Amino acid sequence: MLDLKLVRQNPQAVADQLAKRHFDFDVDGFLSLDEARKQADIESQNLLAERKQASKKIGELVKGGMPIDEAKASVNATLAKIEEQLSELTSKAKAAQETLDDLMAGIPNIPHPDVPEGKDEADNLEILRWGEPKSFDFEVKDHVDVGENLGGLDFDVAAKLTGSRFSVMRGEIARMHRALIQFMLNTHIGQHDYTEVYVPYMVNKDSLRGTGQLPKFEEDLFKLEGDQEYYLIPTAEVPVTNLLRDTIVEAADMEKGLRFVCHTPCFRSEAGSYGRDTRGMIRQHQFEKVELVQLVKPADSEAALEALTGHAEAILQQLELPYRKVLLCGGDIGFSSRKTYDLEVWLPAQNQYREISSCSNFGDFQARRMLARWRNPETNKPEYLHTLNGSALAVGRTLVAILENYQQADGSVVVPEVLKPYMQCDVIK
Repeated sequence: MLDLKLVRQNPQAVADQLAKRHFDFDVDGFLSLDEARKQADIESQNLLAERKQASKKIGELVKGGMPIDEAKASVNATLAKIEEQLSELTSKAKAAQETLDDLMAGIPNIPHPDVPEGKDEADNLEILRWGEPKSFDFEVKDHVDVGENLGGLDFDVAAKLTGSRFSVMRGEIARMHRALIQFMLNTHIGQHDYTEVYVPYMVNKDSLRGTGQLPKFEEDLFKLEGDQEYYLIPTAEVPVTNLLRDTIVEAADMEKGLRFVCHTPCFRSEAGSYGRDTRGMIRQHQFEKVELVQLVKPADSEAALEALTGHAEAILQQLELPYRKVLLCGGDIGFSSRKTYDLEVWLPAQNQYREISSCSNFGDFQARRMLARWRNPETNKPEYLHTLNGSALAVGRTLVAILENYQQADGSVVVPEVLKPYMQCDVIK
């Protein structure tokens, strides 16, 4: 959520910055709502002062010799009218505040000055490419054909069990999927100084509001039916970032910031992707991710984004998978993000780079929603943290990239060097 004081100071400047995202901020609507809330507060304060004076009048009358019952009776009509007006104004002020809160909850984050102009992914800015796509001397198969021919991927059975956009894995492919998770976790814990956490796969509304999935993106979520109002997590970002909700972290614990790594399944309805990536594992309702989350001091957040993105890149480099890094433009950046890098891995069967990780700096946007703060030793006052996260990596898409980039003419798949200790084999046949 944006800083309300910042918006009040210069709403037009905020609108101009949000225009980079192609978001139309209704300045007049905001000012009207804010003025209605302000006026209701002023009128309420005036009535409270009148009530105080009326109550004081009773004491003055009693002091002048009037019996207390008569004194109360003489001002009761005035007090009753004030109470009635106060009740109306309280309801009016509450409604104005709720409407203003709803408006603020629907406003996306202000993009960082580095974010380029643009409408969609075609306007994203390529920063670098790593690795050279392999040349094949045979007809390249996509991961679906490779996996099915190896007896390790089964989408028909998954459709029978549940429906479309699910998969069943068997044998060495299931083992490679598990190996990737272990490899990613071990790398981030051992080499990048993250603390592993295990979290629930279901969260409440407050958690989803905190990271910005609610109220705007409810259609993308799977809501559970029952006595409790729970949702399946769309990403580990939600529960892990919310570990610091309603918390003040002491300065001594913020020297290097807080780094968490977490493996979870993720559940998404893919409401806006009808007809896209219907084949295979690229876009599924259930998939696995290893997620990186950092919570840092504001002064450290830009450097933290570069570091976190580098940690995700390290996985791709150790797996020797060609990829490119792009800076998302204003029209493609996520609702809560201030600045985002996407890492896109090369998929030879598609002859293009596809997203495998999104690494974002949210500034204080999420922390303001969650009341996640740290105590600044210079002022000894709580200040909002900055939050960041990124996939490192999306496990299913990493498996897809390995099956396609490491396939051989006979249909087998070479195991990447760093996964051999986990797989206990060199080739999947």
